[in-house]
Amino acid sequence: MKDLKLTQSFSMIALNAQNSLYLTTVKKVALRCMAASIILEVLLDNHTDKGWNTVDLQNIAFPDSEGYRQAVLEPIQHKKVNASRAFSLKQCLKAASALSGKRLKKLEKNVADSLRSQDLIEEIPNLLGCDLYFDSAGVPYMEYRSNIPEYAAITENVKAEILENGPVTDETVCMLWLLRESGCFSDFFSLNDLETVAVRMNGLYHQNPLAKALYPIRIRRGAELAVKQFLHWKKRVFKRPFAAGINFVYPVLERSQSVFIDTEAWFSGSDKRLEDVKNRLKLYGHTFTVLQTGAVPIIKIDNLVYKAVPQAIYGRVPIHGVRLMPRLPF
Repeated sequence: MKDLKLTQSFSMIALNAQNSLYLTTVKKVALRCMAASIILEVLLDNHTDKGWNTVDLQNIAFPDSEGYRQAVLEPIQHKKVNASRAFSLKQCLKAASALSGKRLKKLEKNVADSLRSQDLIEEIPNLLGCDLYFDSAGVPYMEYRSNIPEYAAITENVKAEILENGPVTDETVCMLWLLRESGCFSDFFSLNDLETVAVRMNGLYHQNPLAKALYPIRIRRGAELAVKQFLHWKKRVFKRPFAAGINFVYPVLERSQSVFIDTEAWFSGSDKRLEDVKNRLKLYGHTFTVLQTGAVPIIKIDNLVYKAVPQAIYGRVPIHGVRLMPRLPF
């Protein structure tokens, strides 16, 4: 596991599987939290005995390896607030998360470049490009893919610290807050685990000075998070076979959570269906591992796990194939 800064570690989670070409609503939620992570990174690097409630943004250096800080800190430093005194933590986090779309795009580019220079992130065709309609239309659709071993190391480290009764580092205290504000908790923790996480965060609030200063602060925006939660609701709906087609009712929103791959042969066996799915994934440059074979195979594609459910689309002529549905830890 590489020694990464807080912003780089969180960005590997936040940018993974996000559309790399367009500023979608879900990606905007992630970028606002990435901007906030820079404030927390500065707070961790410059912490003094004065406590965790203020952030001194004076004389912040921007070395080449951390040039992404500039995209967030410069506009905050130039705000009307008197820059001669330290800002409150809440004030800084609110200001960072409220940056314009133009600033957020600049931040995305700078952070992605810093990760790309270390081979920690790359752009690949979006999984949605494997979908029957996108594949036949030739629509370009790219997404980020975080380095798979490093992504697993970061997420497993956070889960191990919070689910086991051991000490919790300041970085993990911040990471939990970022996962909460970005709505990413349900991506990594099951419902049972979420109860443990809630208890642990409550305990940290009472025992850890950083958590006491940070956890009461909210930067989330209701409308944007509502869209993201709606997409999570869609994922739960898609786990039910008779509701899988509902994805096409909402074409404006992201459909990447449900991808239909047509198979070459009708009524083919499970092995042949799986082979067709693997061929389509290879064609679009995805890295995958078949975790379970059988009637409903389970496949880890890039950093996410999907169920491959046999399905048919009925029109003039029925098209048989496989629908990839995310397998979240619900």
